[in-house]
Amino acid sequence: MENKKVLKSGEFLVDTVNAADVFIPEEFNDEQQMIAQTCQDFLETEVYPVMDKLDAPDIQLMKETLKKSGELGLMGIALPEEYGGFGQSFVTQMLAAETIGAGYSFSVAFMAHCGIGTLPIAYYGNDAQREKYVTRLATGEILGAYCLTEPGAGSDANAGKTNARLSDDGTHYILNGQKMWITNAGFADVQTVFAKIGNDRILSAFIVEKDMPGVVVAPDEKKMGIKGSSTAQIFYNDVKVPAENLIGSPGEGFRIALSILHMGRIKLGANVLGASKKAINDSVKYANERKQFCVLISTFGAIKHKLAQQVIKTFAAESAVYRVSKDIDDQIELNKAAGFDKGRATIEGIAHYAVEAAILKVYGSESLDFVIDEAVQIHGGMGYSAEMDVERGYRDSRINRIFEGTNEINRLLIADTAIKRAQKGEFDLFGPAAELYAGLDKITCGCKEGESYYEEKRRYLANFKKTALLIIHGAATHFDKKLVREQEVMNNISEMIMEIYVAESLALRTEKLETLKPADLYRDMLDVYVYDAAEIIRKSAMDAANSFAAGEEADKLRNAIDELTWVKGVNVKEARRRIADKLIEDNAYKF
Repeated sequence: MENKKVLKSGEFLVDTVNAADVFIPEEFNDEQQMIAQTCQDFLETEVYPVMDKLDAPDIQLMKETLKKSGELGLMGIALPEEYGGFGQSFVTQMLAAETIGAGYSFSVAFMAHCGIGTLPIAYYGNDAQREKYVTRLATGEILGAYCLTEPGAGSDANAGKTNARLSDDGTHYILNGQKMWITNAGFADVQTVFAKIGNDRILSAFIVEKDMPGVVVAPDEKKMGIKGSSTAQIFYNDVKVPAENLIGSPGEGFRIALSILHMGRIKLGANVLGASKKAINDSVKYANERKQFCVLISTFGAIKHKLAQQVIKTFAAESAVYRVSKDIDDQIELNKAAGFDKGRATIEGIAHYAVEAAILKVYGSESLDFVIDEAVQIHGGMGYSAEMDVERGYRDSRINRIFEGTNEINRLLIADTAIKRAQKGEFDLFGPAAELYAGLDKITCGCKEGESYYEEKRRYLANFKKTALLIIHGAATHFDKKLVREQEVMNNISEMIMEIYVAESLALRTEKLETLKPADLYRDMLDVYVYDAAEIIRKSAMDAANSFAAGEEADKLRNAIDELTWVKGVNVKEARRRIADKLIEDNAYKF
């Protein structure tokens, strides 16, 4: 840590890190692997055997299953020891989240309790609140929910109308309003409820117990997927909430809500990894059993292509997930050294990486959708049958592009947050961007004779970053303050930023892997990924450039984009076949 530079959120666009300094999953220690195995064993023994009953839905069974996980200590992984938890690192928390992510609707209920249902109190509550609630949430004695969304306030959380009026004697708040799409609503004992005090324009946060008079939970919603998770509306009719149940300070709720959403987004990035690996395992096992034309379908090139793409996307997403997870751990330690208490140091460390959190949420959820869609296709007609796990996985995956802020909102956040943080001086983006733009007609791909494999990849990544800088500068110059309203262009920028971060994470992991074991297959993954990413970045850059540049400027910009997104040809057919062959031989995801 002492010699490692901890990049600020979004700073990867203008800076680099050494492969030796990133954390990769191959470095999990024995304790971390034991925790992951405990989570996996719980799914195998307590969740999968009753999955059909959970999805019936049987809300009481879901509640009982959650409590069993609490009794085993699984709910306390992220919580401090003084409140009944195990105080594990953020990397370990993410590994547990990944493993539980293969648990379908159980995963949703579990993560809602352990994350947004518990952590607002753990991170922002006072000692008395933590002692009263967090100690019991850590063991599953009580279960939690997070109540932010309202009928008229979804992505615009601060538009909520739920109101809390302080009583004349100052002993309690009188809460009135309505919340919707509340996960765990049907059985949660404790709710973190966001409301505006009096005429405040900014939210505050309160701890509400389900048994308080005036709390009314509506019947569960009927949903496309995640049927086993309880989702319902909650009404608050003159609920008397003790004044000491205010979390933090009046008006701090909006900040709490945003910080917890950052945490939810980044942990969703881990959850979908578990679901992706489960879908890949289902895919290859079926392909290794199913015969068509008297041969196993796993021998077909078209099936190998699908299997390989499933692996590449998942492995790349995993690389990004654990890269930023260790960065968050490092930032938490910096926050502690600066005087933050453990709770605030943690949540501020997570919120610090808002750009990367949004990247993982969008990229991870869309990768899972790709992986599970291909899993259904590999299964053919059986994939459409409720007898197969992939049918449930297909329906359950769709919510992830809506959870924790829609992917549309998060795409805008990626570009907007990176640009705003640069404008605030957190890192210098606009200086290098302006310098690049001034020399548009001098830009080349920078090809060199005798480059090593990783030197070549680093040059490609540096060029991809230059492409993004050119578009950010050009768009910001032409649209000025109106850029934020040019959502199509912002999406183009975000698409480039996402591909750059994931490609770089994969490259750093592969390079570090070279020091641990033979990495030929991982080079294959990197070759295919960078080859594909170059086209995605080129298309996004061209679409953005054509929206603001014209004449000679447009010609120079398009030529520059072509130069900066040029990569050598790759025999992707053979590379994918080698990746698929290992998966087929192992009959499971073992990368």
